Amino acid sequence: MSALKLEISTQLKVAMRAKEKARVTLIRTMLAECKKIEVDERIELDDTRVLAILDKMVKQRKDSVKQFIEGGRQDLADVETAEISIIQEFLPQPLTEDEIKDIIEKAVAETGASSMQGMGSVMAIVKPQVQGRGDMGQASKLVKSILG
Repeated sequence: MSALKLEISTQLKVAMRAKEKARVTLIRTMLAECKKIEVDERIELDDTRVLAILDKMVKQRKDSVKQFIEGGRQDLADVETAEISIIQEFLPQPLTEDEIKDIIEKAVAETGASSMQGMGSVMAIVKPQVQGRGDMGQASKLVKSILG
């Protein structure tokens, strides 16, 4: 079992003992997402894959918050925002924009990419380093601005 998944399981037990219903529900959802992929693909998840799952869950909730606010449902937006903060407890420290730029510049130098045609190879190097620690959309825009 990956160290991150083990930490999530441990936190589930802590939340259950503290009788934090909302936290227990969300952590169970996180573990269920991991289990679903393990069963579907018949693999044991590593930390990188668990981070990708958690990153996706945060992104989904951010989209929901935006839609709830546009729909005038601040109460539901607050619930989603609280869930985002719980999920982010399990994610590593976020990268700053400068750190993301450094990763991208190193990847560009490593691949020798000089135009947009090399974006795929640059992103292949950047994604594992930024996944779960930064916004992939922002990273993609930075790659485009450097290669563009």
